[in-house]
Amino acid sequence: MRVLVVEDDPMIGEAVVAGLAADGYAVDWVRDGRSAELSMGTHRYSLVLLDIGLPVQDGIDVLKTMRARKDDVPVLIMTARDTVADRIKGLDAGADDYLVKPFDLDELSARVRALLRRAAGRAEPLIERGALTLNPATHEVRLHGGSVDVSAREFALLLALAERAGSIVSRSQLEEKLYGWNEAVGSNAIEVHVHNLRRKLGESIIRNVRGLGYTLD
Repeated sequence: MRVLVVEDDPMIGEAVVAGLAADGYAVDWVRDGRSAELSMGTHRYSLVLLDIGLPVQDGIDVLKTMRARKDDVPVLIMTARDTVADRIKGLDAGADDYLVKPFDLDELSARVRALLRRAAGRAEPLIERGALTLNPATHEVRLHGGSVDVSAREFALLLALAERAGSIVSRSQLEEKLYGWNEAVGSNAIEVHVHNLRRKLGESIIRNVRGLGYTLD
């Protein structure tokens, strides 16, 4: 999953980016409202973490512009503005959640998972696809009840396919979800991850649709 962090405080931004990356997300980080709008015009994100007090363009204005153009990506506001009026203003502008600084990174991770779960139309925390079960909170993969050890990147790819099980996901779409701006992507990186997952889960789990992409059967 690819996440956009919009935060002008370098210490908070670095901590949030590191925490999300450790959870297996591809993360892009910008520090002002205008850059946020340019980023969202270039990439499709699964989630936006948005500060309010931003240089160049206020976070609330960024949010209102998103919703005015019918952009339904989930938005979590993270800000030091903690009054009830501020929370109401942020939620009424189109935010899906509101987190006051300072916050615990574990709580942020849980809120991110909840927002992504709701955006995918799921109420349950586990993703079950036949004999395969994924736990986004722990990155645990189980097949026929047995635990399977996968890397963070392999889990992210498997999750991207599981969220759209039965549909074909192209290599470029998978790259968008797995890698941020500052990460080098090898020409065969997706193929390598798919190969490793097939070795661990069986050849029939992920099917290659020649010329189109991959699907989780």
